[in-house]
Amino acid sequence: MRILAIGDIHGCSTALDVLLRAVDPRPEDQLVTLGDYVDRGPDSSGVIERLIELHKGGRLIALRGNHEWMMVEARNRKPDGWLMFGGRATLASYAKPGEAGSLDDVPVHHWDFLENQLVDLFEGDTHFFVHASADPKLPFSEQQSYMVLWEKFDDPLPHCSGKIMVCGHTQQRSGVPLNIGHAICIDTWAYGNGWLTWLDVTTGKVWQANQFGSVRSSWIDDYLVSY
Repeated sequence: MRILAIGDIHGCSTALDVLLRAVDPRPEDQLVTLGDYVDRGPDSSGVIERLIELHKGGRLIALRGNHEWMMVEARNRKPDGWLMFGGRATLASYAKPGEAGSLDDVPVHHWDFLENQLVDLFEGDTHFFVHASADPKLPFSEQQSYMVLWEKFDDPLPHCSGKIMVCGHTQQRSGVPLNIGHAICIDTWAYGNGWLTWLDVTTGKVWQANQFGSVRSSWIDDYLVSY
C-alpha cells in the first residue's frame, strides 16, 4: 500500500487530473490531501467534485485547510474577508453563465464535504499529516486549530511522537518541496507558476504536474536540506 500525500490544489483541476493519470492510484492506496482545495485557481468546483468521488470510494483522507475554513465561515458570516483571499475565483467556478457566482450556487453535497467530511490531522505509522504545522510538544489530540490551519513552516522542531510531519500551506515558490528531514512541506504553488506535488511517503517518490499538463518526477531526498 502506498500513502500518497497531495499538496495544496487551489482550484487547479487540470494539474490534479494529470497527476491522477500519472500516479494511477491503486485500490489499496491511501490518499491524503493536505487542504486548500479552493480559492485562487480557476476550478475550485471541479476540484471538490473530484475529491468527493475519491472520498466516496474510501480512498481519501481529506484534511481541512485555512481556505476551506474561510469558505465555510463566509457562509455563516459576511464573506468580505474570504473574497479578498481568493474567494472570488471560487465563486466564479460555481457561477451560472453570465453571472459572478454566489455562495448559493455551491451545491449541497459540496457543503457537506466541506463542513462534515474534512479532518484536521491524520496520523500514519511513520508520518503525520496536517495542513499547516503542529505544536511539537503536544500530542495530536491536543493540537490547536490555529497551529494546524495557519502556522507558517518556519524551521519547525521535531514532533514529540518522533514521526515526520508532512504539510502544505507555506508556498514553496521554487516549485520544489522543502524537506528538513523531520518535516516536509509540499505546497509548491500550483495556482501560481509552480507545480502540484504528490509524495509517496512509503518510497519517497515525488510526482509533480502543472496547469499546462507537464509532469515530472523525483525523490524527496533530492530536496533534503539542513539548517
